Amino acid sequence: MSLNLEEIKNYLADYDDPEINIMEVCGSHTGAIAKLGIPSIISKKIHLLSGPGCPVCVTPSAYIDKLIDLAKTSGNCIVTFGDLMRVPGSVSTLSAQKGAGAKVEMVYSPMDTLALAKKDPKTTYIFAAVGFETTTPVYALLIDTLVKEDIKNVKILSAIKTMPEVIESLMAGGSPIDAFIAPGHVSVITGSLVYKPIAEKYSIPFGVAGFKGGELLTAIYGIVKNKGKGKVLNFYPSVVSKVGNEKARALIDKYFEKYDACWRGLGKVNGSGKILKEEYRKYDAGSLGLDNDEKKNPACCCDKVLTGRLRPVHCPLFGKVCTPLTPQGACMVSTEGSCFSYFVNKRGDL
Repeated sequence: MSLNLEEIKNYLADYDDPEINIMEVCGSHTGAIAKLGIPSIISKKIHLLSGPGCPVCVTPSAYIDKLIDLAKTSGNCIVTFGDLMRVPGSVSTLSAQKGAGAKVEMVYSPMDTLALAKKDPKTTYIFAAVGFETTTPVYALLIDTLVKEDIKNVKILSAIKTMPEVIESLMAGGSPIDAFIAPGHVSVITGSLVYKPIAEKYSIPFGVAGFKGGELLTAIYGIVKNKGKGKVLNFYPSVVSKVGNEKARALIDKYFEKYDACWRGLGKVNGSGKILKEEYRKYDAGSLGLDNDEKKNPACCCDKVLTGRLRPVHCPLFGKVCTPLTPQGACMVSTEGSCFSYFVNKRGDL
């Protein structure tokens, strides 16, 4: 990039060409963009849309319902990250059920499940495996450890998703997107070239970005300058290569295979999930068939927000009955959720 940061900021602030919709498909990018106030310092003709890059936000209600059923079953204990606790199922949340006596443990790493299982071999510990390509290697490592150490009282319930397939689905479905800020953490595993077929097919640029203000602004600048071109631009070369982490992907491929996963608000997306292979299915707690995506509140607009068709501030529930303390949809639950970011950071760009 030949321009310095001040020149980039000036260009983006003064941009007066045709409007452009740029979607970030990373929850960490969503949070960073809001916290840094980037929408307030760029042209109103550059629209930054939040996509389905928050793993909690795209977890369907049927998956939450299954976790609740398992947690209420004698001899089981659900193990999960904290931000999944308040995600609405069709009727309740893990947090509410834990308060009512269901067995749920919160941890910081999937590998923490091993210590729980060894301490209490009479309980089956079921890890809620939610996430994208970034966390999938850790789930593969967990299964690898279970196999090697012959640990029998640990399973996973998979809601693992993959990015390229959902991006393809958004474009094929006609979402109003002209370009993508490609996810930084995911791209460490996948490599930047994974987006090339979609970029070329739809003649849209992808910019792989870091998470600092200058990194994001540089990526946005590169994307805007290449509007209409099917190119993949890597603005995060210090950690993202063209081919990604081949060793991590090999471990994933050893234990997992693709399946047609259900995304909250988007429905079933072909080949967009990871499920344990048949020979390792004994470590699965019933991940297949969790396709119901019933809304707890039918007025929730998370589906439109996730596809770039509606800004959170335009949802009739936003900031009224739907707040971080009373989330009506998953986009308001996690710190990576677009509605949460808009609310907490008072983001008002339209």
